[in-house]
Amino acid sequence: MKQHIAHLLRVRASQYGTRTVFQFKNKTSGKYESLSWNALLEQTNKVSKSLISLGFGYNDKLGILSRNKPEWTIADLGIFAVRGVVVPFYATATKQEIKYMVDETEMKLLFVGSNEQVEKAFWLLEHCKTLDKIVVFEGNIPEKDDRFIEWSCFMDLSDNDQLSSKLDQILNETQPSDLASIIYTSGTTGVPKGVMLGHDNFMSAFKFNYERLNISESDISLCFLPLSHVFERTWTLFLLYCGATNVFLENPREVIDELPVVKPTVMCTVPRFFEKTYVGILKETEHWPSFKKRIFSWSVEIGHKYIEYLKNSEKPPGLLEFNRFIADKLVLKKLRSIFGGEIKEMPCSGAAMDPKLIRFFHAVGMFINYGYGATETTATVSCYKSDKYNFDYCGSIMPEVSVKIADQNEILVKGKTIFKGYFNKPEETTKVMKDGWYMTGDEGRIVDSEYLCMTDRIKDLIKTSGGKYVSPQKLELLLGQDKYIEQVVILGDNRKYVTALIVPSFAYLKEQAIKLDLDSDNNDLIISNDEINYFIQQRIDLCQAELAPHEKIIKFTLLPGTFNIDNRTLTNTLKIRRKIIAEQFSEIIEKMYISD
Repeated sequence: MKQHIAHLLRVRASQYGTRTVFQFKNKTSGKYESLSWNALLEQTNKVSKSLISLGFGYNDKLGILSRNKPEWTIADLGIFAVRGVVVPFYATATKQEIKYMVDETEMKLLFVGSNEQVEKAFWLLEHCKTLDKIVVFEGNIPEKDDRFIEWSCFMDLSDNDQLSSKLDQILNETQPSDLASIIYTSGTTGVPKGVMLGHDNFMSAFKFNYERLNISESDISLCFLPLSHVFERTWTLFLLYCGATNVFLENPREVIDELPVVKPTVMCTVPRFFEKTYVGILKETEHWPSFKKRIFSWSVEIGHKYIEYLKNSEKPPGLLEFNRFIADKLVLKKLRSIFGGEIKEMPCSGAAMDPKLIRFFHAVGMFINYGYGATETTATVSCYKSDKYNFDYCGSIMPEVSVKIADQNEILVKGKTIFKGYFNKPEETTKVMKDGWYMTGDEGRIVDSEYLCMTDRIKDLIKTSGGKYVSPQKLELLLGQDKYIEQVVILGDNRKYVTALIVPSFAYLKEQAIKLDLDSDNNDLIISNDEINYFIQQRIDLCQAELAPHEKIIKFTLLPGTFNIDNRTLTNTLKIRRKIIAEQFSEIIEKMYISD
């Protein structure tokens, strides 16, 4: 097989033919429909030939702005086949964010998903010099505006016999080193940078992951993270490599409802997904009678004992096996049913995750495969092995990937999955590439010559005005374990002490509010109450009792609403945008540093 995604598709389509490759929900009937491998190749070819008819081909930068749907990946694959370069955008990205990327790549054509994106596309046409064609997957297009073309009409452009031979010629000219995609980083600290990934990067990533993960053609995955992110995008393409079935979910907020319907066997996730699910499970148990709570606690405890053997490929004692069987019947199987009941593995990455949380879900019988990676490394650098893992680390380093620790304990990565540089930013590329090693900007260590442990973002480390270093990630994970704290952002760089912005868990605080005769539905009233603030202070003190004095939070402010994607305080993969948070809450932050 030629090391190119376009050829990968053709090999797999000839291998699997009429088998299902994609599933998606019909919005009218609400039922899932299927797309076969043969149909996928046919539609992909139509995209490729339509692009050729419009004059697009080698190294042209073509964008996709849409929520998850089969058309997203069909367009992706169609662009690959003409040796074009895909530039994905988050469906929730602002017009100005998209404009920056369109202008930098001199993009001429953009695929958009629905009416939500059509409005942005119209604005972009008016404000971007190069953009002149919008292909709409689904939605209303402006009348008498030939810059817009419906998906079906676009596909009809392929109806020309000469285009097939032209496509065949292009496919023969493909090279593994062809640039496949420019994926812009989420810009947590500054101007987004376009990460250039080649087909050789992706194909190498597929090979490494296939060797490590237990994925086969019988697996079903639910695609709910944004396809515009390197994690879900690489995973979706990897499923083609494995011959598995992918189910597209357009609205990620529906994931909990759809899991029991789809019953996936695998699914890539982010830590926040498990954090919210865990809180929901514990909240539900609080209403149970005491005998039921004891059964729950006993079952989970048995699960914890059981996984201590599994992680080392050891056979559990007979009595433990029996107790695990009982615990599974009573509790654990029911907890797994929340996720559809068929999950065998859930790759998870994108942010720090509390090992206690990983242990809990493993105890339930769900294999969370926690790992570490970056856009610049084509996602995965390390993840769990199926037969040997340690809950305190980010898995074992992947096959054929080299990792070393440099100055400031910075993680450096080298291998075939390392990106080709930042688009149009050679100086930025030089800053992070040294002798073939990618300098991740993450602090970490290697344990037992195998396990990778990422401890913090070096740029996120706080240095107080007293010269002491503080890890915000360490504190955020620590406080995040408390059920009364939903989100926390640690501050204090170049300040005399550490402070925090805290979003309390109002579901739990309501009980305290009722005791104080407060309106339990009024978040502003709750967080302004002195006794509530004292209560949270006590929770913080308990969490940080073992910390060094310079690490402790001296002051905090409660917030009435969450950090989220819509208010720009979280990236589309739910990472904290520290710079934007510092700007949005600057007045509140300054008040915490005013001398008493």
